[in-house]
Formats: sequence, C-alpha cells, structure tokens
Amino acid sequence: MSNLFQNTHYLLRTTLVGLGLLTCSLSVNAGPDIRHWETSKGVRVYFVESHELPMLDLQVVFDAGSVRDPEGKLGLAQLASSLLNEAAGGMDADDISFEFERLGAEYSARGAYDTASVSLRTLSDEHLMNPALDMLKTVLTRPDFPDEVIERERNRILVAIQRKYQSPQAIAAERFEAEIFGSHPYAYPNEGTPESLANITRNDLVRFHADYYVASNAMITLVGDISMDQAKSIAESVSADLVSGNAPLYFPEVEQDSKGKLIKVSHPSSQVHIRVGQPGMKYGDPDYFPLYVGNHILGGGGLVSRLFEEVREKRGLSYGASSYFAPRRGLGSFQASISTREDQTQEALEVLTETIREFVENGPTDAELTSSKKNITGGFPLRIDSNSNISGYLSVIGFYNLPLDYLETFNEKVEAVTIEDIKDAFQRRLDVDSFVTVLVGPVAEED
Repeated sequence: MSNLFQNTHYLLRTTLVGLGLLTCSLSVNAGPDIRHWETSKGVRVYFVESHELPMLDLQVVFDAGSVRDPEGKLGLAQLASSLLNEAAGGMDADDISFEFERLGAEYSARGAYDTASVSLRTLSDEHLMNPALDMLKTVLTRPDFPDEVIERERNRILVAIQRKYQSPQAIAAERFEAEIFGSHPYAYPNEGTPESLANITRNDLVRFHADYYVASNAMITLVGDISMDQAKSIAESVSADLVSGNAPLYFPEVEQDSKGKLIKVSHPSSQVHIRVGQPGMKYGDPDYFPLYVGNHILGGGGLVSRLFEEVREKRGLSYGASSYFAPRRGLGSFQASISTREDQTQEALEVLTETIREFVENGPTDAELTSSKKNITGGFPLRIDSNSNISGYLSVIGFYNLPLDYLETFNEKVEAVTIEDIKDAFQRRLDVDSFVTVLVGPVAEED
C-alpha cells in the first residue's frame, strides 16, 4: 500500500472523527451565509464557505427524477442514476471505487421523484480534491452503460422490489401514494415495476442521460473549506463538461380527488397497517410554516404529539402514531399512520381520523403551540450542524427556488405562527372526509 494511500485514509478517518466533535459556529438565530451565482453555462450555484473541517461537500442536482420516466419505462430515471458509477470512461465499478477511495473521497448518487443528484465528499487539499473532482466529472458525463452491468443492476432492483412486497408497511405506503396521486407520476414507485424494468434498454438509458444530465437542467451546491474563488473555479469546471442541452418545460400538476376512499389489502401480517391522508403541500407553499408547526403538534412531534397521546397513551391501540407533510415540487402527501391488532382496527381508525378532524376544526392549545415552538427552534441548530446537513438544505433551497434567507429566517417564521394561522391553513388544506384510507394486513380485501 502506497504512503499516499495510507496518509489519505489516516487524514480522512481523523477528519470524520472531527465531524462528531465540531459543528458550524452558528448562533441559534443565524443561518449560514449562502452565496449564489450562475456559471458561464447558466448552471445555478449555491455556496457556503466553512473552514471548521478540511473538507468539501459538493452536489450536482438535476431535474431528472422519476417524474421524467417515459410511459411504459417506469424506473428509468432511478436505473440511470444508480448506473453512473458502475462503468464510466472505460473504467469499471471496481476501478472507480478504488480511485475515490485512494483519494479519500466518498461518492454517492440518489434518485428521487423530483430530482437525481450526485454527491462528492472530499478532503479540501487540492492534491486530493482536484483528482476527485475529475473522477466525479468522468462519472457524471461519460457513463458507459454496458449491457452486462445494466442486467446486474436491473436484477438487483428486482430483488429489492420483491423484498418490498413482503413488507406490509411498504405495501401500504405504495398503495396509499398510488391512490392519492392517481395518474400523476408521483403515484408510481420510482424504482419501477418488474414489467416496466423489463422494457428498459441501453438506448433508453443513453437517451435519458443525454436529455436530462445537461447544464441547462442542473444546479451545483458546495459547502466546505474552500474560498469563493475556488468555489467559482470548481463550479465552472464541473459545469464545463456538461452538454448545454435543454431544461424540461412541463411539469404535471397534482389533482385532488374530493371523494374519500377506503382500500383494504390482505396480507399475512400480525397487525393491520393503517394510512390515511391526501395531497398536502409543495415546497415554497405559502402555508408551509403553519402546516409545519401544526403538524409538529398533531403527529410530527413524536412522544409529545396529539396523535401519540390519543392513540397510544390514552387507549393503547398502537405502539406509535405519527403524521407528516412530505412536500415536493408538486403537492406532496399528508399522511398519518398507525399499526394495530386486527380486533382493534375499527376503533384505532376512528380515533386516528377523529383526532385529526378535531385538530383541523379547533387547532392546538396555547400550551401545545408554545411547547412545539420551543422544540422546533431549540432543535434548529442541530439541523445545520454539519456541512452535509447544510448541503442538503442548499439543494432544497436551490431546486425549489426558496429564498436564500430560508435558514436564517426559519426560527423567526416558526415563532410568528399563531393558533389562527394553523386553524386557517389546516381547514383550507385538509378534508378528513376526502381522505384516502389504506388498510394492509389480516383484512378482507375490497376496493
């Protein structure tokens, strides 16, 4: 093993240990200083300079999530994302993995409904950072998509799908989204189905990459131990290797069904898994903070939430109960979930829905609102206490066009939420009578 290899890994290990000991020097009410510009190819860049650790976190985000899957080719976006580092520039997966490891860098890729992204964590020493960036550019711009690698990855995904269908929680989650989103792409699993995966060819992957992994469809985030001049140079270099291309012009809106629906799916599980809800809100939604704070009280605050108190503490109907909004570019879901014994299913469902209904109608108490605000604002520094956390927020801020002071004003906007704000937002956005209800477990099926 070379001295470079040994020294790099020693430095990486000691740096990662430091991640657990050091945090960004931010006050409770302050957020990171976000700087924003565009490269010569028009790629938007978001940068936070942070010198606490000798590292750089970089992400390249594309509007290339599963909403862009062509008809009959569900799973194409996810498959393309997962294959980027399996073979590129004439190198195989082992070559690519070894090179990143040799440089003390970590590569990852993620495909979601709205986005596809690649991430690089590297030491900021230019002798290690620059070749790591070169390797990232190779993976990003020169994937080979060999047939044998495509088949291997396709089979891996098929195994994961089969494993998912053995989980009642996963079945409930997938069926719930299928019902609330109808014909919208959000209704379909982003990994595809066995039937759709079988339809995907190498040409489909090459075409998808050529269409969506382009400069006009990209944004870059950088967080770490580099200067502004370095950040501009890195962003320019990464974007220079991207074909200019064209950004997709169309995004389908989510339509809401005004009729409630009950779905029962029989599964040999020990409990019945219940999900209720409907489309909820999107990123940048004007009701975001009232809905966020309100849901923290209703079901997002863990052991102190209203749902947990009513379902678990008072009646012992479930080990837990929770709710959340999952914003996306279009309306994401609002959902609440519990698991309970078969003989308690009806009672548990009634308590769940009636607790939500009462909250929608009357809102929280003064004590609940005060406690929730303290919990949210008190925990805020922990959500921006590392470069990787800030990098994640930058990607959301950039892709969904949120204001640059989003983190800086977060606590202020939480504190400004009133009981009337929560009641108004929940009454306009949620209708319990229009909820989709999905039961998965030892139940008789009916549609």
